[in-house]
Amino acid sequence: MLRSLWLPVCSALALAACSDGETDASRSAEGVFEPGYRGIDTRLLDGDLVSFVVEMSGARGSRDVEDYARCAAAQYTLIRGYGFARHVRTRTAEEGGIWRADAVYTISPALPQGLQTIDAEVTVADCTERGIPTV
Repeated sequence: MLRSLWLPVCSALALAACSDGETDASRSAEGVFEPGYRGIDTRLLDGDLVSFVVEMSGARGSRDVEDYARCAAAQYTLIRGYGFARHVRTRTAEEGGIWRADAVYTISPALPQGLQTIDAEVTVADCTERGIPTV
């Protein structure tokens, strides 16, 4: 008797664990990503030190606007005839649904030291594939 009751209870618990309480409609609405890339302002700070100020709407969070700045930095690196960049810092802010990032990178012809380096060609190709505009 106990065994016959246990199976339905286990099945119900398993189904409850699979469901997070959201409907398919709410999941698909949250899954829509429609970014509005609003522009890139590039500022040469000193020789190989460059600031990229980017602005976008529709970002899901700071990561999206940071990716936009990274794409701008990669393309600018190629335009200047270099192959690599190193991330120095990024400041992000959101106001009224508009995200802004002020990112600073160094650019160089050789792979710089540091943990946050990017290969400009590889990054620009990734940005193109993801639909993120560059400089």
